[in-house]
Amino acid sequence: QVQLVESGGGLVQAGGSLRLSCADSGRTISGRTVGWFRQAPGKEREFVASISWIGRLTYYGDSVKGRFTISRDNAKNTVYLQMNSLKPEDTAVYYCAAKTTMSPYSDNDEGYDSWGQGTQVTVSS
Repeated sequence: QVQLVESGGGLVQAGGSLRLSCADSGRTISGRTVGWFRQAPGKEREFVASISWIGRLTYYGDSVKGRFTISRDNAKNTVYLQMNSLKPEDTAVYYCAAKTTMSPYSDNDEGYDSWGQGTQVTVSS
């Protein structure tokens, strides 16, 4: 069973940066697409970014394009989310998730069957 653990969240000022990590503590995430999602209080869960296993193809939500970068280190079974130029509206709990679908080109959570517990990101103005 894939067990995902997020880390790297915290409090940062607007314009700052954070790097989130998503580590697989169970079966390897080899061969699986991994995505990042976020949920702010009172809002629906929002797609942030995803990355495929083969070719490291990436896909981003419109609100983070040009500011966030998703990457993965397959040897370490870890996926990263580098977040730059953070804004107060980026404040949310960030979750990573994995699915067996090869393509990362989807902005919804369909097919993601393994989820982490989330890490809080707070951006102050």
